[in-house]
Amino acid sequence: MDLKDQLKNLFPDHVETNEPEQVEEQEHVLYVQKEPVICKFEKRKGKATTIIEGYEGSDEDFKILAKEIKTKLSVGGTFKDDSIIIQGDYRDKIMAILKEKGFKTKRVGG
Repeated sequence: MDLKDQLKNLFPDHVETNEPEQVEEQEHVLYVQKEPVICKFEKRKGKATTIIEGYEGSDEDFKILAKEIKTKLSVGGTFKDDSIIIQGDYRDKIMAILKEKGFKTKRVGG
């Protein structure tokens, strides 16, 4: 008995087709808070970094936001200790991206 026959025995109602399976994609909606998100500049190990903190939503939402910012700016960064750390001084661009999404932002440092 080959694999197809075994599968037919296990799943008798299954109909094999060559059509791709339809998967519903729902766009994830970020939680937008009333308090401003803090966007600050720091030097770490002699290199400029932009740190975004103060987000009150879930960590998963914040990680999605971090990935989107890194992709739009084509820079490296990480999500660590409830903050997004972006390589370089991109405060103005990051604040513009956050404002587009409906966030209030507060610029700190320099």
